[in-house]
Amino acid sequence: MSGSERLGSLAWACAALAAGVLLHIDRLPGWASAAVLALIAWRLLTARSGGWFPGIGTRAVLALALVALVLARFHTLNGLAAGTTLLLLMASLKLLETRSARDELVIVGVGLFLLLAACLDRQNLARTPLYGLQAWLCCSALAVVACPDLRARAALTLAGRALLMALPLALLLFLFFPRLPGQFWAIPRKDEAITGLSDTMSPGSIVQLTASFDPAFRAQFLGATPPPAQRYWRGPVLHDFDGYSWRTAAQYGLHDPIHNAGTAYRYRVTLEPNRRRWWFALDTPAQSPDPHVLLTYDYQLLAAEPVTAVVSFGGLSYSRVLAQGSLDPAVQRLDTALPGSANPRTRALARSLRQQAGSDAAFVRAVLDYLRNGGFAYSLTPERLGANSIDDFLFNTREGFCGHYASAFVALMRAAGVPARVVTGYLGGEWNPIGGYFLVRQSDAHAWGEVWLEGRGWTRVDPTAVVAPERLNRGIFDMMPEALSARERLLRGSAWLTNLLQRWDATNAWWTDHVVKFDYSRQMDLLERLGVRAPDTRYLGWAFMLALCVWLALIAWYIGRSERTAGPDALARAYARLCRKLARIATPRVPHQGPLSFAEAVIAQRPDLKDPVQPLLERYAQLRYGPELPGILEEIEQFHRAVAQLRLPVK
Repeated sequence: MSGSERLGSLAWACAALAAGVLLHIDRLPGWASAAVLALIAWRLLTARSGGWFPGIGTRAVLALALVALVLARFHTLNGLAAGTTLLLLMASLKLLETRSARDELVIVGVGLFLLLAACLDRQNLARTPLYGLQAWLCCSALAVVACPDLRARAALTLAGRALLMALPLALLLFLFFPRLPGQFWAIPRKDEAITGLSDTMSPGSIVQLTASFDPAFRAQFLGATPPPAQRYWRGPVLHDFDGYSWRTAAQYGLHDPIHNAGTAYRYRVTLEPNRRRWWFALDTPAQSPDPHVLLTYDYQLLAAEPVTAVVSFGGLSYSRVLAQGSLDPAVQRLDTALPGSANPRTRALARSLRQQAGSDAAFVRAVLDYLRNGGFAYSLTPERLGANSIDDFLFNTREGFCGHYASAFVALMRAAGVPARVVTGYLGGEWNPIGGYFLVRQSDAHAWGEVWLEGRGWTRVDPTAVVAPERLNRGIFDMMPEALSARERLLRGSAWLTNLLQRWDATNAWWTDHVVKFDYSRQMDLLERLGVRAPDTRYLGWAFMLALCVWLALIAWYIGRSERTAGPDALARAYARLCRKLARIATPRVPHQGPLSFAEAVIAQRPDLKDPVQPLLERYAQLRYGPELPGILEEIEQFHRAVAQLRLPVK
């Protein structure tokens, strides 16, 4: 095999590896991706010009050093990110000894494994074409490595045809191959960035989320839709306060018995991965939607595992609930605690307002009136608060975001002995008319307060509503468009772009719901729609086998039909063209004549054609009937060009 042929197959193998690196370039350490791409370039240069190859000892030392680097970066070799990085680096070392077709097949195999790792990492619709192109490239590279003289167009055509023929089988496997419970791709990603609400709230922490246009979840109501002012989506509930930050507390068990006195809302929520344990539900959830999710005493939905993949669940919530008992003493102590002697002016204000109020409910109204009439303003860029953050906010800056107002309100309640807690979550959501759901973004993050009132139980109070009442009906970006980046302002400022963005999001939601979330229960639903009354795993197996037999029969019919109706190959087409040219100025070829006999007949009639015609006909005989030579495809291409360029004199 010639060096140029081997260089061609090596280039295809390196292209498959490089494309696999690019699929992960935004996830893996930059130094690892850069090192692999640099080694690919070096290997191609050495293949063209020749160069030094490290020995086995040097390669062993490099391998140990790279393993140590991965361990230093990830502290483990397990997990998707660490494993993919190690695979990349080991593949780059393989390039240092790649000299044969077997070595190139290993490199292409790594490209396929990188494709699998990318599919396990992200299944969003936008990346699906990239995965298809990588599969096409790897299959084309396999064809070239197996047959190095295969031209690029022929390799791409062969690989594309094979993938299209395999597509129905892949669809059958997707629909009918029995699925295990859970998600195969839910691999731990300890190094993945965490977005969304957390178990801690400090002044300004929620403000950081308003800059995020990323989706938090989608909610589709199955009946009545709550008005905008009631679309509070409950998340972490914060009890512990150290004078500056609020944190969650230990769970005390199940919630107290309540009486559902308001409107019932049924809905379905599709959570985006956030590496948190909270499932967000419309305030207040009536029950847990899943056996592995705890409905806590403070009405949080707390999952056993963090949300590392898209989660979809049904919910039931009531707009108004009433407690049927008294507050647990341990909970009362927890939700009336304040740290030491911090925020003395806030404590004095709370005592003064409570003395003037006749009840806890009247005290709540008095505090809200104080915030409404005290010159407070709603701002995304408030001043930094001091050590006594509540005092500083209430008596100095008087500007803040929802977290500032919720924190100050709950601190005032506790200072007067009224049990209160901070609830964080989301408020509102953007209606998508194409998909028929509300899209709740990270920018919709919100915080409010809850107080315990005798005879009513825990009651939601949103102090932000008295300062910026429009926040209940409008999103933060509608109120303050300056919070958006220039790109996002452009998207929201154009009705056409907004509609396009909604259509794309609705398509993504459909993809997530019907493809990414296609599980065992949905397989059973599919069998029921196909007429199986009591479906189980056996029916899945029979359905798959039946569909597989139909697919194999179609493939056999297609191959047989192709063989029966196949036209002449490239060499035969060039020969037929040569015969037509000769027939116009000399004798036509009769059906029984071979190329050499035809050459004799032509030369006998036209001796002047011996030099241009006889070598061509002899070359055809050698290509058609002689032993297969290296570079046969290139020889056929040259024969085709020679026939096309042939100009014969007419007597």
